[in-house]
Amino acid sequence: MVAMGSSEAILQVFRAPFIKPDSTYSLGSFIKYKKKSGSNVVRLFNCSSIYHQFPAIPTTRFDNLKDKRFESSSCKCQNTESVSGFTTENENGTWFVDNAKEFNTIQETGCSRNLLGSENVQKIEKENESSLSDVIGQEAWDLLRESIVHYCGSPIGTIAANDPTSSSVLNYDQVFIRDFIPSGIAFLLNEEYDIVRNFILHTLQLQSWEKTMDCHSPGQGLMPASFKVRTVPLEGDDTATEEVLDPDFGEAAIGRVAPVDSGLWWIILLRAYGKSSGDTSLVERIDVQTGIKMILKLCLADGFDMFPTLLVADGPCMIDRRMGIHGHPLEIQALFYSALMCAREMLAPEDGSADLIRALNNRLVALSFHIREYYWVDLKKLNEIYRYKTEEYSYDAVNKFNIYPDQIPPWLVEWMPNKGGYLIGNLQPAHMDFRFFSLGNFWSVVSSLVTVDQSNAILDLIDAKWADLVADMPFKICYPALEGQEWQIITGCDPKNTPWSYHNGGSWPTLLWQLTVACIKMDRPEIAARAVKIAEGRLAQDKWPEYYDTKSGRFIGKQSRLFQTWTIAGYLVSKLLLANPNKAKILMTDEDSDLVNAFSCMITSNPRKKRGPKNSQKTYIV
Repeated sequence: MVAMGSSEAILQVFRAPFIKPDSTYSLGSFIKYKKKSGSNVVRLFNCSSIYHQFPAIPTTRFDNLKDKRFESSSCKCQNTESVSGFTTENENGTWFVDNAKEFNTIQETGCSRNLLGSENVQKIEKENESSLSDVIGQEAWDLLRESIVHYCGSPIGTIAANDPTSSSVLNYDQVFIRDFIPSGIAFLLNEEYDIVRNFILHTLQLQSWEKTMDCHSPGQGLMPASFKVRTVPLEGDDTATEEVLDPDFGEAAIGRVAPVDSGLWWIILLRAYGKSSGDTSLVERIDVQTGIKMILKLCLADGFDMFPTLLVADGPCMIDRRMGIHGHPLEIQALFYSALMCAREMLAPEDGSADLIRALNNRLVALSFHIREYYWVDLKKLNEIYRYKTEEYSYDAVNKFNIYPDQIPPWLVEWMPNKGGYLIGNLQPAHMDFRFFSLGNFWSVVSSLVTVDQSNAILDLIDAKWADLVADMPFKICYPALEGQEWQIITGCDPKNTPWSYHNGGSWPTLLWQLTVACIKMDRPEIAARAVKIAEGRLAQDKWPEYYDTKSGRFIGKQSRLFQTWTIAGYLVSKLLLANPNKAKILMTDEDSDLVNAFSCMITSNPRKKRGPKNSQKTYIV
């Protein structure tokens, strides 16, 4: 590899969470493992003429290598070029061998690149990155499997976190619907279908459980936020026990928030399972078809709201604490649209479903129009809002929601790039929440809730505002953070949601997988790969935290659980999809021609023509 006389050995520093046991290393593979401090070193010796088999080293994570030093035996092979002793390493920890059998340090300069050759250096660096990625990936799979929960001998899900350092478990030992989604996708991509099938069927059974809080029962189709496997005495026999599932529909949750997103994610995972496994028998089951209909009827039920968006209380989704997202938050609308699209594919065509399918199609058209028209902001739209007239009483009003231009926050005027745009976080009468919410924007791209041009503009904005949205750890759950009096009023002085922490501008690595799917759909995977590379440099060393704090995501969150399962699974899904982008199709939905035609009709229609006696089809103000 080194074109310098007959020398042919390169030793390169690598940082990795663990070394695979009984691994065979060829020329160009990693030779030495060193922590940043430089005090603890694992040196493996590589010979230029042979493949060298090393004795087994027990699999261990980075933090378990303290006070240990592994040294391989010296090479005994006879060759025209042999290798002898070590000299002191330089600060870069890089070595090479010359004809005189002396190790000379190579500085990372243009001279060293000339000696090695630019192509060889790039090849070595690529091999280094690949080796690091492999060992991190193997650790991630090990940790994901350790988090699996069994029920009656079968895998049924994964717990939220398996943090041995935490003294307060709370509900992190439960299986959460939303948290299991990246785990389930990872298993599907790895062709492990049983755990996902079991999860779908058992959570479906929980849907019909009686659920009450203070004598009030929510809608029948509500899915639980989480469940736990408990061992209880067998009724009538105190000497025997049985396993039962204990669901939480929000009755025990902090703040008693209802999990609106659980049923939507369940439908999305059900479709992904069918597309990935090819098993159509599951979705054709009567109980599964009934479960889909119950969720849809709950979401499509008549109410007082005049908009096609889903009206919810605060904390109904991933952001499950008070963060001012009550009303029509983008994340719920994106998941709602995606679930409607998925359900339309899976509902069996029968007489009993005709009205439901008609209502579903009408809602899809109205919802897509509403989001694309009124949630979208770019520099042009922002300037339009800036010039809005208010107090318009007219069916043809431009400022339909009576938005006051002074609502435009000063930070946004400077932050909005010339190229790019995004969907705002919320829209209600006289109120626009201009914060950038990542998951809602990602999933709007994945589900085709936005147009192709808008999808690319969202990715353009992410690229332009990388330092704000990614920085040292992807990805900001929202931007910017609520601060000062605004934080006090909106969060109620929540000590967990302090500025740039947790849901208030914290960085969540699990969002990598949604970003990856969005980037793959728009044929821009390099954006996701760049984010994954940043995360890869820290996640394993930091013990897979739930979230990161500070504006740049530099610190592990002050209350962040370690070994958080959806952090682990999110990383795995991103890596698997970047390696095989075609598999991302199990999560994507494409807009069909019927919806496009209906959308065009809505744009050209006159609102006055819709007034009159109510017909059989429901209408919405759009």
